[in-house]
Amino acid sequence: MRRAKSASERGFDRYDRRRLSRALHQVAAARTYRRVQAVLLVAQGRTVQEAAQITGAQPWSIYAWVRTYVHTHRPDSIRDASRSGRPRVARTITDARIVHELRRDPMRLGYNATGWTVSLLADRLQNRYGCAISARTLRRRMRDLDLRWKRPRYVYATKDPHRAQKKGGLFAA
Repeated sequence: MRRAKSASERGFDRYDRRRLSRALHQVAAARTYRRVQAVLLVAQGRTVQEAAQITGAQPWSIYAWVRTYVHTHRPDSIRDASRSGRPRVARTITDARIVHELRRDPMRLGYNATGWTVSLLADRLQNRYGCAISARTLRRRMRDLDLRWKRPRYVYATKDPHRAQKKGGLFAA
């Protein structure tokens, strides 16, 4: 059985553990956290197999992360890259158009509603821009824009203190 390489044999310097542990506390993304944790375990003297078992990553991934980190000695070099993902279905319905339509009054546009609902707004966007968007997609895109739906709250009318005077004294208390 081969002897495990020490941290210095792998190319880590004496400041790497401090850099990695500081980066571990600042990372918000789960994938990047796992990468930094795996590299930190190897820098602390654990074997790649042990780090793989602890983090649940493949050993060949950890070898690649260690190689990348040792090349630059910067924790942000092993950050998870953004993924393009599936293209948007309704490309013509931009975020600015969603916000623009949301700020308009549905009553003035001919709808029989005092506030927007997701399905009503989806219908408006489809009629206006000619591109169908589902209510679920619209909810997700609005959440990405940090827009929150709030239910309309009914407010009781306050009693008019001058009501009796306005009615000519008919309702004197």
